[in-house]
Amino acid sequence: MSDNEDTPEPEAPDEQLDRAIEELRGVLKDEERRASASEEKGRPSHSGVIMDIPVDVQIVLGSAEMPVSQIMTLEKGSTVALDRRIGEPVDVVVNGRRIARGEITVLESDSSRFGIRLTEIIAQAKSA
Repeated sequence: MSDNEDTPEPEAPDEQLDRAIEELRGVLKDEERRASASEEKGRPSHSGVIMDIPVDVQIVLGSAEMPVSQIMTLEKGSTVALDRRIGEPVDVVVNGRRIARGEITVLESDSSRFGIRLTEIIAQAKSA
């Protein structure tokens, strides 16, 4: 037996994503329970208000930097080269903050549309 058997192996990215999603679901369920308990005690719950706040979600395929003179020459049919290659992950941005990365996929329910399969949740330090 080696000493390495006692140390846990690092989680695969899919396992990390699954764990993060389950943690988020747990937090949301706890919040729902607290809200229900508050309502039962006659106190209003505000969690529904928070859950209904719309946020701006963007999927960023890539970006390009070019001078104004080049932008002014763009016309219908022009091609703008992005800084990413086919197959590279795309960024998922919520209200201007990158929260995840993913890969483009065709929806099973509607092959004329595509979506994003999350492959990584970006862990960011919490603000104090």
